[in-house]
Amino acid sequence: MKHFHIREFDCTHTGTGGSNMDPEFLENLDRLREICGMPFRITSGWRDATHPREVVKAAPGTGTHCQGLAADIAVSNGVERMNIVHEALKMGFSVGVARTFIHVDGRKTTPVLWSYHS
Repeated sequence: MKHFHIREFDCTHTGTGGSNMDPEFLENLDRLREICGMPFRITSGWRDATHPREVVKAAPGTGTHCQGLAADIAVSNGVERMNIVHEALKMGFSVGVARTFIHVDGRKTTPVLWSYHS
């Protein structure tokens, strides 16, 4: 990867696992960062099935973060948010929009777009 170090994708709960990220997803994320022309700070990459956000799910450990197919990118303003969302959708990523981050994932089904509620 040109713009990231694999450790940036380690689980925030266990501190390990960045190497479990899907190589094709990482290649596409690197390309997205290049297209957007701004640094990306990853706030969540790979997640262990024991991660608090995973254990509350109906099927723990099955989400795109656990599959190494997702990353959350910190944003601080609407221009960054719009730029990432616009380009990610053009590239075929699924996108979740939150106040402080953008979730992008490379799920193998039809891409989707959603917003997080505060």
